[in-house]
Amino acid sequence: MTSHPPWPSASATTSPHPHPHRALRARGALAATACLLVVGAPTAYATLAEDAPAGTVIAPARGTPYIETRLLFGTERPDGGPAVTDAQFTAFVDRAVTPGFPDGLTVQEGRGQWRDASGTIEKERSYELILLYPVSSAAVSDRRIEEIRGDYREEFAQEAVARVDDRKRVDF
Repeated sequence: MTSHPPWPSASATTSPHPHPHRALRARGALAATACLLVVGAPTAYATLAEDAPAGTVIAPARGTPYIETRLLFGTERPDGGPAVTDAQFTAFVDRAVTPGFPDGLTVQEGRGQWRDASGTIEKERSYELILLYPVSSAAVSDRRIEEIRGDYREEFAQEAVARVDDRKRVDF
């Protein structure tokens, strides 16, 4: 059995390129692929970037469009009165929050700080209330949330209740 090299040798053919048309087609296909990548990649990345911050992993879209609202409640009173107790905050949630969001909520305790109206940095025990609600009920939920913020400010003599809203996809 005779062994042959995988490519033709220069001595086996009179032309240095035994199949010039194949080489041109291969180069053309390579150039076309490179052009598609150069033109298409920025579009693909721009589309992905609209939905996610830089450096995040894109997960398959699952669930229903929801809004997550986080409210941050301080417990120290600017007038020097007694701090809001756990029992007072729990009673407030039961009375002012649960009726408007009966499907569920989360309360987390924390420690926070913020600069008050006089410029003093206040450090205090705090609560984070997390609400999830369908985008379709955003207008009604927004009114309820603003009532909650106003009621807490008034009842416990607070300067502010912070609010953070974010769109999410939720699956239960």
